[in-house]
Amino acid sequence: MPPRLDNPDVLVGQETGDDAAVYRLRPDLALVVTTDFFTPIVDDAYTFGAIAAANALSDIYAMGAQPLLAVNLVAFPIKELGPALLADILRGGLDKVREAGIDILGGHSIDDHEPKYGLAVTGTVHPDRVRRNRGGQPGDRLVLTKPLGTGVIATAIKHQVAPPESATAAIGGMLRLNRDAADAMATVEVHAATDVTGFGLLGHLRTMARASGVSATVQAAAVPVLPGAEALADAGEVPGGTRSNERSLRPSVQWSDAVLPPRRILLCDAQTSGGLLMAVPQSAQPRLEAELAAGGVAAYRIGGLHQGPAGAIVVQ
Repeated sequence: MPPRLDNPDVLVGQETGDDAAVYRLRPDLALVVTTDFFTPIVDDAYTFGAIAAANALSDIYAMGAQPLLAVNLVAFPIKELGPALLADILRGGLDKVREAGIDILGGHSIDDHEPKYGLAVTGTVHPDRVRRNRGGQPGDRLVLTKPLGTGVIATAIKHQVAPPESATAAIGGMLRLNRDAADAMATVEVHAATDVTGFGLLGHLRTMARASGVSATVQAAAVPVLPGAEALADAGEVPGGTRSNERSLRPSVQWSDAVLPPRRILLCDAQTSGGLLMAVPQSAQPRLEAELAAGGVAAYRIGGLHQGPAGAIVVQ
């Protein structure tokens, strides 16, 4: 585990693998800083840029913060692919950032044989309202806001075998900002929160449970999945990151025999621009679900936190 810094104004550093760094500027204001970028996961350049921007913004929302500004991170083979394609990527990112109510104020680019795009994002939050991936308590309920399966479906898209319904649903989910979910979270007592991205649902849940000193239970049948994702997983359309997650999680996860391999894959599936995962007291869960519904956000009850070995997960 990285050493904790002595600076008392560093509210969130590296110690629990949280979604962003948080630095207190004054008693009522802290900066939240994060970055994320990746290679294309869809064919359309504009859509890729917009998804990458939504994904980068998600870490700000997961911390309970509001985005303030962003800068571009670009790697692109300009001589091979030309400036028009890059312009489409940047336009997609800019439009998504403006949907979030902020702007892109600069950035950095390098010449690279493989395109990559993302953002460094800065946000603000009251120091007392930071949502962390630690703080979950025994008895908390787990609420998820987006279905799983974007990694599997993106792989199928690359192989040109994704059903149109699956591709449309996955792209729509990845394009949706977690802003409304974060707004709902801000009105309710939520003990811990994170967004579900590259380490998959169970990977991010393990981090939350470990940082909180609790264990977790997941009801596999209650976890939402995108249309066609289970069939694609069963057909072998599984990204390398998901396979890495499966291997990493073996010491921590106890599977019920009733949970079949395709569902296990999806619970480990490396997500892009996934939903928020929140640990909420049972008494506050109805209000959280009502606030999410008012913002047009789904709320899926998928399990809970319990006393037990820190980071251990039982999937029933």
